[in-house]
Amino acid sequence: MNETILSIRDLHVHFPGFLSKVHAINGCSLNLKHGELLGLVGESGCGKSLTSTACLGLLPQNALISGEIIYNDRNLLTASDQDLSTIRGKDIAMIFQNPMTALNPYFSIGQQMRDIIIAHHACSHDEAETRSLASLNKVHLPDPDIALNKYPHQFSGGQLQRIMIAIALSCEPKILIADEPTTALDVTIQAQIILLLRELVSSENLSVIFITHDFSVVASMCDRVAVMYAGKIVEQAEITQLFSDPQHPYTQGLLQSVPELGNQNRTLYAIKGGLPDMRKPPKGCAFFERCQSSSEQCQQQPPTEIWQQGRMVRCHHSTLVQPSKVETQLKEGEHDKHLCA
Repeated sequence: MNETILSIRDLHVHFPGFLSKVHAINGCSLNLKHGELLGLVGESGCGKSLTSTACLGLLPQNALISGEIIYNDRNLLTASDQDLSTIRGKDIAMIFQNPMTALNPYFSIGQQMRDIIIAHHACSHDEAETRSLASLNKVHLPDPDIALNKYPHQFSGGQLQRIMIAIALSCEPKILIADEPTTALDVTIQAQIILLLRELVSSENLSVIFITHDFSVVASMCDRVAVMYAGKIVEQAEITQLFSDPQHPYTQGLLQSVPELGNQNRTLYAIKGGLPDMRKPPKGCAFFERCQSSSEQCQQQPPTEIWQQGRMVRCHHSTLVQPSKVETQLKEGEHDKHLCA
């Protein structure tokens, strides 16, 4: 699980506004390793979904984009529409948050699956149907042959999410991006979808970016987690490291906000304030006004990434040791080597 399959480097996404630009993503850097289930967490509006849609070239046309998203030695941000159309669905697939709005209500499930398979594999109608049935069987959907002739409104929320996963897997992608796929489901169905995704990561040799704001879901299924705030990754670590020793105050606040079952005497914690106005991004740390450990340095100077033994934090007050200049040069050299490979 050491080989990087997708590398996001210094991604910036801005949108023009009436008086000023909206700085939606501000230097996001993230690597997805082969066979890894990576959790991307953060509150609504922090840029999680925008980061995922940037990987697929699905950002609005008025988006101002810079940086690199490297897949298979190609920068997806500079790829042509024709190149992206061959990658989308076949190499990188996505499960959207709301399956009812992602599926076309006018066409049967079978027709929608066949169209996608034929577009990427140029196969016959019968072969596409065989692939569709195989994909629905993988997600354990009951009576898949009957399901192919049904329409989206005839399924429950959990069944629709299984269908969305089946569609995403139908062209055998290498990377799967799941954008909060369990948000609208009840706890029982949510657990089933989580188990299904973990099973498929192993059986289908997938690399997954799992986007959520629910730390309990992250804890149950992810290998590594990246925490996003105001368009930047502020911390990333192996799942056990992050839960046992969170370094960034925002991560600490998120974990403290998770309710404890059975502890009725504990006051529910909430991080004060809200995300900064990204039309006027802060000069220093974006979390400055909400942080209980903030200092004048935090207000004036944006924190840089501190790396130690595979984990990263972006905070002036982290207990992680700042790497030496030699270690930093080695890390940068490894990154350059990866990009040029």
